Amino acid sequence: MGGCCCCFLAHKPPRENPMSPAREPLIGGGSSAAGHHHPAQMGLGAAERLRAGFRTFKKIIYDKNPMLFGPLKSSQSPKYMVFACSDSRVCPSVTLDLKPGEAFRNIASLVPAYHQNMHSSVASAIEFAVTILKVKCFVVMGHSCCGGIRELLSLQEDRPHTYHFIDNWVNIGLAIKKVEREHAFLSFDDKCTMLEIEAVNLSLRNLKTYPFVKDKLAKGSLKLIGARYDFIHGSFQTWHA
Repeated sequence: MGGCCCCFLAHKPPRENPMSPAREPLIGGGSSAAGHHHPAQMGLGAAERLRAGFRTFKKIIYDKNPMLFGPLKSSQSPKYMVFACSDSRVCPSVTLDLKPGEAFRNIASLVPAYHQNMHSSVASAIEFAVTILKVKCFVVMGHSCCGGIRELLSLQEDRPHTYHFIDNWVNIGLAIKKVEREHAFLSFDDKCTMLEIEAVNLSLRNLKTYPFVKDKLAKGSLKLIGARYDFIHGSFQTWHA
């Protein structure tokens, strides 16, 4: 059985109670380091908390690193694909110090609709988050120049599948391809931009098909938020489902 070296220390440090408040923040920097309160401590709503976080990111990281973000506007060549647990304490970008463009994750922010016999890691994560962790807010975030959305837009009914699994996954979004027909006058890139937003909305609708999500929404104990990050123009938008 494999494991990391820290699992086999002769003298393991005592575990801290995760319910106890931390004495010091694990991560410094940002507005908190400058003496300002963290947005979450200011009683902000869920969507505003995300917008405030993006403003901090844009001011401190995005705007100050054109050499990093400039090339990413036209292409990506990640060195890693990260398969990480959905546990909120495991944050690969922070833990592994991964920068934008270094790691690849889920395709197209797509969430499949619920059905009883489904076998999906996405569905398992949703159920765990809602029923065990009692998560209060789901955020589905799309982004500019999404390869999964471009593949969805390129799918043709009479064309054989190009890939073993990618085509089947992006087929989740077939219902929103009507955008292509309704806006035939738009360029391919503009259609992709519209689909990036529509894919988020589709995933938000699909989330509402899960009985445990539907129950929490009815009780007002769960919120759904859509978002899109445009790394070409350095902008971020949110909306409620």
